[in-house]
Amino acid sequence: MKKSLVVINLIFLILCLGSSYGQSRFNLPNGKSDKIRFKLAGNLIILPVEINGVELSFILDSGVSKPILFNFMNTDSLQIKDVEKIYLRGLGSGGMIEALKSKSNLVKLGNAVGVNQDIYVIFDSDINFTPRLGVQVHGIIGYDIFKDHVVEINYNSKYLRLYDPDHYTYKDCKKKCRSFALSFDNRKPFIDAQVTIDDEAIPVKLLLDTGSSDALWLFEDHELNIKPLNGIFFKDFLGKGLSGNVYGKRSKVNAFRLSNFILEDVNVAFPDSVSISYARKFKARNGSIGGELLKRFNIIFDYPNQKIVLKRNSNFNKPFYYNKSGIVLEQVGYRMVREQVNKVSYDSYGRKNDESTSVKVSDFYRYVLKPAFTIVDLREDSPAAESGLLINDIIISVNGKPTQNMSLEEANGFFTDRTGKQVRVTVEREEKERLSFKFKLEDVFKEKALKN
Repeated sequence: MKKSLVVINLIFLILCLGSSYGQSRFNLPNGKSDKIRFKLAGNLIILPVEINGVELSFILDSGVSKPILFNFMNTDSLQIKDVEKIYLRGLGSGGMIEALKSKSNLVKLGNAVGVNQDIYVIFDSDINFTPRLGVQVHGIIGYDIFKDHVVEINYNSKYLRLYDPDHYTYKDCKKKCRSFALSFDNRKPFIDAQVTIDDEAIPVKLLLDTGSSDALWLFEDHELNIKPLNGIFFKDFLGKGLSGNVYGKRSKVNAFRLSNFILEDVNVAFPDSVSISYARKFKARNGSIGGELLKRFNIIFDYPNQKIVLKRNSNFNKPFYYNKSGIVLEQVGYRMVREQVNKVSYDSYGRKNDESTSVKVSDFYRYVLKPAFTIVDLREDSPAAESGLLINDIIISVNGKPTQNMSLEEANGFFTDRTGKQVRVTVEREEKERLSFKFKLEDVFKEKALKN
């Protein structure tokens, strides 16, 4: 196999591939549009994508250049062929990882078909975003879809619609929406915006990144006064890179502005400069806009005409929340749970008894596998850490509600509630020991301000 070096830049769930590719197209039959339903998990769009006839789940990332496949060991069923070995380098402090570049693949999203597509396959089991999202994810896809279509994303109704650019007509939405010019660097889309920090309006150029969970990432720049608001921040885990975890500072900006779209008190993360050194090679870039902010709009991406149309939706005025507990949860495997089941009984004539009869319906139990929501990180000095919770504790109930029937997102929702609310958790520790803890959610910024 021929060896080559391809650099991949991963921020949270961002993969930006820099290399040369043939411009094979994704085609829609007869120029028609196509509507594809998606899941929204952790502010990320999860789509069904077929690779050589096998349906998988991919994150839609507006910056990634080629499909990236991971968390899928049975590549024989995908008929992966015509491969060469490559090495990838990503965010984090670790080194490069080995992967395969495969050519001549058939990739399908809805009715859009791409033939002779390149795919990058990562075999490192640590590169797996399923635990962090709580839903199955096998890879990331992006630029190949966006470059060949006008792409409508409806975050409210959770669908994506592809249009043939030659047959698309823009609707007159008057004052309800705004059109913005896009610029591109290394196939990644950028937009000019404005942030207000300590009451100073600062123009910024930001990557539009549907593959990031956060609202905003900004690169600290003291010459431009891009820094944490009022100097108040807390250090936190920001995401996982190909080469390790990424940490940084979390803070707020007074406001974020795109034309007459203004959002106030917006969450922002300032990633550690060492972890994102490659991302900063585009000198004009000041950060990125992620899913927590993008989901407040219904969006039309038009790469062929280098523009984007934004229309505010019902999410627009919702507050920006932080996790006030300090707990970082992942779905780490499964646990065996005893579950009560109502067993239907019958009378002597073979008729089914129901609740309206005087005959008691009997119960029985069964054992089922349920997701194990595990604490994988704890913010230092956080309420959860000070209560005695530990990394690797499995949370089995929150406020008396069993987690076995929750999604990961539902479980995390308890930790973004109002400041001062008491949270009670029961965990399973080593040796199947069950322990209970309680703590109050805190406004970490107020606490930091008091300490300063």
